[in-house]
Amino acid sequence: MTQRWPERLWIVRHGESAGNVARAAAQAARQARIDIAERDVDVPLSPLGETQSAALGRWFAGMPEQERPEILITSPYRRAWQTADHIRAEGGLATGAGHFVVDERLREKEFGVLDRLTHYGIAEHHPDQVEFRRFLGKFYHRPPGGESWCDVILRLRSAFDTISLHHGGRRVLIVGHQVVVLCLRYLLEDLTEEQILAIDREADVANCGVTEYAFDPSHGLDGGLALRRYNHTAPLEREGTPTTREPPGGAPR
Repeated sequence: MTQRWPERLWIVRHGESAGNVARAAAQAARQARIDIAERDVDVPLSPLGETQSAALGRWFAGMPEQERPEILITSPYRRAWQTADHIRAEGGLATGAGHFVVDERLREKEFGVLDRLTHYGIAEHHPDQVEFRRFLGKFYHRPPGGESWCDVILRLRSAFDTISLHHGGRRVLIVGHQVVVLCLRYLLEDLTEEQILAIDREADVANCGVTEYAFDPSHGLDGGLALRRYNHTAPLEREGTPTTREPPGGAPR
């Protein structure tokens, strides 16, 4: 029987972005709005984010040839594909790896009317959404014009079906966003709403943090992916590259 799971799967959050920096500054100043000129899709990496991404690429490049990613799939958002490009430029892919795929289903969660607002701004301009989120919970709350975590999960189910169809038995690297990392954990590990929200509460996903799965033939009826590490930042730390995470409040970038 053909193996439908990747042999190895890495899921990486993009490096620190200019939006992450602007958001942290806005939160610290208790401002309502995040000072970002670009559309969310166009927000680039910060200089530190470029350094983080290159360090991660060198970590992959330090693996034996037969263990490096063969397939690289990235969100279309600029900060994600820039991260992916740095990984590739540093030799992080297996020699001859020919697949660099941009998949819009891996994009950031859409925030709708809450876009560019800090939690101070949300409370000021959309107090009704604060109450809806409190009542419905983070998992199910969908702001006007935006998405809930469930909406993200629906498109990720489709994306992973495509990965299984075309890249079963291969070594696959996904570059995306914090919510993509968390929602893929929900899917791959058959977690409940409370379990994934508990993981989310423990710590934010670090920029260029690595989540890794390996195929285990004893996992389920037809084998499956078993978690090997989560939010792994050693590739950055061993080079002395600062690690960064989201400050509390507001929406991730």
